[in-house]
Amino acid sequence: MNCHTYYSLRYGTFSEEELLGLAQKNGVTRLVLTDINNTSACLNFVRKASEYDVTPLLGIDFRNGVESCFIGIAKNNDGYLELNNFLSEHLHKERPLPIVAPKFKNVYVIYPFEQVLRNEIQTFADYEFIGISIADLRRLPFSRLLCLKDRLVVQQPVTFRNKGDFNAHRLLRAIDKNVLLSKLEKTEEGNEDEKMYPIENLAAAFSEYPFILENTDRLLKSCSIQFDFSQDRKPQNLQNYTDSREEDERMIERLCLEGLPYRYPDGGEGIMERLQKELGLIKEKGFVSYFLINWDIVSYARKQGFFYVGRGSGANSIVAYLLRITDVNPMELDLYFERFINLYRTNPPDFDIDFSHHDRPVMTQYIFDRFQHVALLGTYVTFKERGVIRELGKVFGLPKDEIDFLSEGRFDSGKLDEVARLVLKYGRLIMGMPNYLSIHAGGILISERPLHWFSATHLPPKGYPTTQFDMVIAEDVGLYKFDILGQRGLAKIKESLEIIAYNRIDNPDEIDIHDVKKFKKDSRINDLIKTAQCMGCFYVESPAMRMLLKKLEVDNYLGLVAASSIIRPGVAKSGMMREYILRHREKGRTEERAHPVMLDIMPDTYGVMVYQEDVIKVAHYFATVIREKPMF
Repeated sequence: MNCHTYYSLRYGTFSEEELLGLAQKNGVTRLVLTDINNTSACLNFVRKASEYDVTPLLGIDFRNGVESCFIGIAKNNDGYLELNNFLSEHLHKERPLPIVAPKFKNVYVIYPFEQVLRNEIQTFADYEFIGISIADLRRLPFSRLLCLKDRLVVQQPVTFRNKGDFNAHRLLRAIDKNVLLSKLEKTEEGNEDEKMYPIENLAAAFSEYPFILENTDRLLKSCSIQFDFSQDRKPQNLQNYTDSREEDERMIERLCLEGLPYRYPDGGEGIMERLQKELGLIKEKGFVSYFLINWDIVSYARKQGFFYVGRGSGANSIVAYLLRITDVNPMELDLYFERFINLYRTNPPDFDIDFSHHDRPVMTQYIFDRFQHVALLGTYVTFKERGVIRELGKVFGLPKDEIDFLSEGRFDSGKLDEVARLVLKYGRLIMGMPNYLSIHAGGILISERPLHWFSATHLPPKGYPTTQFDMVIAEDVGLYKFDILGQRGLAKIKESLEIIAYNRIDNPDEIDIHDVKKFKKDSRINDLIKTAQCMGCFYVESPAMRMLLKKLEVDNYLGLVAASSIIRPGVAKSGMMREYILRHREKGRTEERAHPVMLDIMPDTYGVMVYQEDVIKVAHYFATVIREKPMF
């Protein structure tokens, strides 16, 4: 009931999956994960447990440093929420944890045997117990606590599997305390016997105290944790932007119709058909609120005069175009909405919204103020090779110049001294382990439930609550992030417009930076692109991109889009970039080399597959692949 993974940061030594494998090997069928002041592993632990025939239970090992206060075990999901609320409050305010637990409603509290004696805890509530480890059995017969038979349960900590794990643990503790390994105090280490025993061995060890085993079994069987990781799981994002799903659907229809005159003043063939198709699919998949939240964000940005760019596969959507989330016309570019959302895809919608680095903090604050259940998405920084060498070099007392030499990797291992070889040897023990929690580059979660339903949150220097799990786990449980990113070029655009307005004597017409159609037709802009004068232009200013623009002599928007696609690694390495350039420059090569069907499908790119949509088109034609089925 006191199992740790390496998400007990700089303390634990193996992953949650390895813990489950260890339980299966030892015949343990109900297992409680209780990392130290951390819940990073919890969701994946629950997700993977069934593969190992283990019933997963969740808790937290509350400690001040290495000093144990108590262990909280959730009776159910509401208890898990209570634990996360309690831990998060102390992490946010950086307050020490109390030695006595608060009054929980759906949580069992276990005080370690030693702590009960040391802190002279005399009374226990119905949900409070005393944890007895195998090591504690030597002292139990002589303790006053033996008479509290109904309060005693098994609490055998699990932190190590073998001597190697214990060595890794000592190195992690030395790194955490920033001391030489030889100076690490024993009180900063765990006990080497914190191991998992086969269930029959554990029962034999407690055979003289059968009531302890009975209490433990009764406690574990009264607990249950449920999260839905199935393919048809419901999204856990904010379900309704307004008061109801029906009102959301009416609102998105109205906003799309209001956006038609701005985006398509002259109308166009197939627009309404495409719009109705997209809206029907968005409603069916339950993503209406997702679109409306993105609309809310960009609408606020426009009111503040902030520039933004909506990108990602969301640019394939005419609904996003009408809501002004993106500025890419999917009808003009023949973009397939099915690449963004379709009935068969399980991965979430994808919008990346770029703001100026000046405006992004304002937008982040707005999102936290506007919606109730919000948190930044977390990530983990792991021990990498150079970092491990530097940390262990300090732990083993190597001078800086030797640490630098080892970090560069240009050494003959046969000529290294014993200490340097130890650094490399033990570095392999902790390589890849999580070192500390960090923040995803731009992911923000907006959920229906409190985020503490899924994990505790910590408070990085940015000052916003941040989840203790990453993007992969978020998507697995049905939480889809909103990407709010920073792009310095947008600040330059705003500054340029301010300079233009300042230097013009006449009152210029207001420049609508989102009216892309005007820019596409501007001959001066097209001449600049043709001559590759693109310095300061995001994405097309690299030497390779400018060289490609010169080769192609691009002087129109569609050519620029194609150029920015063929330079990507997949197209470039396959030889399609070279063939595209040759067909563009050599008249007659297209008719000579291109397959007639390919040329008919992709006339704008000379029969060369440049875009992901092109692959879908070709597969759809030759293999009768249903376009809605996922291919990427």
